[in-house]
Amino acid sequence: MNLRFLPCLLMVMLAGCGDSDVQEVRAWMKQVDAETRVGVPPLAEPKTFIPFAYQQKEVLDPFNPGKLLGELARQGADAGAGGGGLAPDPKRRRELLENYPLDTVKMVGTMEMKGTMYAVLQIDRNVYKVVKGQYLGQNHGVVTAISDNTVSIREVVQDATGDWVEHLATLELQESKETAK
Repeated sequence: MNLRFLPCLLMVMLAGCGDSDVQEVRAWMKQVDAETRVGVPPLAEPKTFIPFAYQQKEVLDPFNPGKLLGELARQGADAGAGGGGLAPDPKRRRELLENYPLDTVKMVGTMEMKGTMYAVLQIDRNVYKVVKGQYLGQNHGVVTAISDNTVSIREVVQDATGDWVEHLATLELQESKETAK
């Protein structure tokens, strides 16, 4: 007898035996389906809401729109006062370097001309020189000091309450790839 046909013969024999198990499972599933009853408990009745009546007419209503408008007007007057004198001058003409955020500005060097120290800054591929008192960055930053390795900047930003606060930032000298070799 040829042994090549033996696996095919075994598969045919096993396939003939498999149908009876499927019939038993289907019969059992029909029986369980017929005997099973689904029981869903009823939902509880929702609680009734009893609104609270505000009885104190002589006390100021906390939801009075007049109270809110008065508070907003008071805060607006305080904001117009300058938040402690730190508010930037809205009439001041903005400088070129105020268009760039500080995280895009790199300090690449310093130079001194006629006793005045300049910081050399790079933004993208352009190089600029700045002096103490010049504005820089998008948060009303003013250059307060220039040293050989750093540029100190005082920014004025609004906090969550709308008050103007100072924020100090520094730019540190970035070594170029050519000098690092």
